[in-house]
Amino acid sequence: MKAIIQRVSKASVEKDNPPKVTGAINQGILILLGLGKNDTVDTVQKMTSRIPRLRIFDDTQGKMNLSLTDIGGEILVVSQFTLYADTDQGLRPSFTNACEPAKAKELYERFVSELRYAGIKTETGVFGARMNVKSENNGPVTFIMEA
Repeated sequence: MKAIIQRVSKASVEKDNPPKVTGAINQGILILLGLGKNDTVDTVQKMTSRIPRLRIFDDTQGKMNLSLTDIGGEILVVSQFTLYADTDQGLRPSFTNACEPAKAKELYERFVSELRYAGIKTETGVFGARMNVKSENNGPVTFIMEA
């Protein structure tokens, strides 16, 4: 599992044709989530327990000392299988390391439900759809997590 984690002031995602907002948040984290062929429910649980507790928000001294949970922030999760692209050879990316779609959808939905179960307001895109993502990266602060 690969996650691009961005600290945002706000973020939203809309599905094309016709454009319709499917998820929007204020202060919090935008997660671009890629699922690999070796990912499991254990991988999901590991990531969903860590991400809300990452101390990536500023305290009163301007140091990254607070977590999403501390600030009462929100999460927007967008599926992005292209995070598993292999671009080492040729000019066309290979996606052989990406999770097959049915299993990826199941793990994606589990990822979202784990965050919601933890009491975090969690919005989403539409799994497998072409989407437009808008974000106002705060910092900018961006991390790459892998499990």
